[in-house]
Amino acid sequence: MRRQLLRGAAAGAAGTTALNAVTYLDMLVRARPASTTPEESVRRLVERDRPNALSAKGPDSDEAANRRTALGALMGIAIGVGAGAVLGAVRPLLGPRRRVRAMVVAALAANLGGVLPMWALGVSDPREWSAESWLSDLLPHLVYGVVTAVVYDQLDHEGQDGRGRRSAARARLRRISP
Repeated sequence: MRRQLLRGAAAGAAGTTALNAVTYLDMLVRARPASTTPEESVRRLVERDRPNALSAKGPDSDEAANRRTALGALMGIAIGVGAGAVLGAVRPLLGPRRRVRAMVVAALAANLGGVLPMWALGVSDPREWSAESWLSDLLPHLVYGVVTAVVYDQLDHEGQDGRGRRSAARARLRRISP
């Protein structure tokens, strides 16, 4: 199980890179600004009871804003790596046509990992998003799902091949050893 989780986390890191690349390409092509929802989620999460938690200069300082931006990005990475680990845990349970199911599971896990906290904190309500907003959110998560599932399968396949080669090498050594 530990290997599955680690492979899933590594695959999630690759998927996160792909998700970020697609997001930044979308920003470049459409000249749209970065989302402020991760920063606002951090603001609401961290500063509910401790308004000066991110800076002694206060919650409205540039220092606090910079830390919120950084924490928002780090939370996104953690969600992507964590969603990959979830995929690693459930991958054996997905049955036939596992790759397509794995892609969907990974995409949903990453999407929900980002959307649910924003909704729970009152930062954004997905029920009110426009079709364009949903497309901007879902397309990168679908790419995340594809990349994460493919990388997981590749890591899993290489891991199995490696164990098989090591076992065969040990068996040959035992036959040769006196």
